[in-house]
Amino acid sequence: MVRLPYTTALTTLFSYGLLFAFGQLRDFFRKLVDWFKAKNVKGYAPICLGLEDFYVRRLYLRIQDCFGRPIASAPDSWFDVVERTSNDNNKTLQRTSNTTRCLNLGSYNYLGFAAADEYCTPRAIESLKKYSASTCSVRVDGGTTKLHTELEELVARFVGKPAAILFGMGYVTNSAIIPCLIGKGGLIISDSLNHNSIVNGARGSGATVRVFQHNSPAHLEEVLREQIAGGQPRTHRPWKKIIVIVEGIYSMEGELCKLPEIIAVCKKYKAYTYLDEAHSIGAVGQSGRGVCELLGVDPADVDIMMGTFTKSFGSCGGYIAASKEIIQHLKHSCPAHLYATSMSPPAVQQVISAIKVILGEDGSNRGAQKLARIRENSNFFRSELKKMGFEVLGDNDSPVMPIMLYNPAKIPAFSRECLRQKVAVVTVAFPATPLLLARARICISASHTREDLVKALDVISRVGDLVGIKYFPAEPPKIAEAGHDKLE
Repeated sequence: MVRLPYTTALTTLFSYGLLFAFGQLRDFFRKLVDWFKAKNVKGYAPICLGLEDFYVRRLYLRIQDCFGRPIASAPDSWFDVVERTSNDNNKTLQRTSNTTRCLNLGSYNYLGFAAADEYCTPRAIESLKKYSASTCSVRVDGGTTKLHTELEELVARFVGKPAAILFGMGYVTNSAIIPCLIGKGGLIISDSLNHNSIVNGARGSGATVRVFQHNSPAHLEEVLREQIAGGQPRTHRPWKKIIVIVEGIYSMEGELCKLPEIIAVCKKYKAYTYLDEAHSIGAVGQSGRGVCELLGVDPADVDIMMGTFTKSFGSCGGYIAASKEIIQHLKHSCPAHLYATSMSPPAVQQVISAIKVILGEDGSNRGAQKLARIRENSNFFRSELKKMGFEVLGDNDSPVMPIMLYNPAKIPAFSRECLRQKVAVVTVAFPATPLLLARARICISASHTREDLVKALDVISRVGDLVGIKYFPAEPPKIAEAGHDKLE
């Protein structure tokens, strides 16, 4: 959990206040200039209105070159970033034919499967020739190939659940599944920092939603006890069911879920557990089986396990793994299964091949090497950043490591200077994070070499000094023992 220092909070608030004041002033003069130029059709209310539109026009557009940067190659450890120019102060950006080769610290390519792979790529190409790029159908019509069935069985075996079901998009896996599991009369208790897909799924379910403090089993128990005692609003009848939703690794914090303690609380109060492993499956655990393996939790104690194929497996889509009864229910009731086009066969084959490499079923130990490398790379990079004095969030073994920026002026300064020195980073600001908690989110890959990481650390350290985001004193360099003996 971020504890914002008072001085940093005050300077950040002052910066946003200044931007807001000047933005309002510019809007006022713009209204005077455009007084007689009606921009809306008479009788129609403006579609874009309010503070969110103001934020986009007066804050976001000024630094939009730091976001949505197009690439022109596979998202490997190094990739080509397309250069863009603007002739209207960043209101619009035009792509050029020029590219810059940059070190990639932004993609979710945790195990390095997003680039060409000696085992996965030939099989994906073969499936493209056999099945084409799309099934052009939903799963319940003509959209189920033997690859889809094979992957569902493989995922269930990989995560340790009786059955699984696939979806074509990770975001939809949460937002479409949650309303199928619970509705009016039910209670969802959600971590305060859960992903937007979970938030929208919970809102769309019609169930009552309560939030507990981030990663706090004690507060979860307090909320559960209070809600069970009070019952449903107005009627005070017992809840039809209660589902507690958490993430394995929180994507904006890099923190591991306190899963053993949360499951103990859920068992005590007979609540179901829904675990989102989008960023943890394949990336953590001795054999890549996620936070359950890493934290010593029996998958049988987690009622619904969700994950995506976009991070560790170099593909697209998502899955739900649970009991056979739950999976059968979802196959008959979930709109994302009944009405959405099924996963592309080459994408399915990519995941099958990647999981087989992780499990060693390709006849090599490359999977074990990748898992060892992602742990080593993540822990090395996090440790070095902290030694330099950066405020880095998250836990060891997590490949996601946010570096806190806070001040709005430091967002473009950090991003642009890193890009100028050929290191591509992702900066994250409101509305993806709270207004005062802007950050740069570093994602480490098994494909990064030690030389890549050392270069990245050198660039980030220099840029950090230039921008002023080393909020803690740097650790003094250790004196070599030989030199120390010599001095004595």
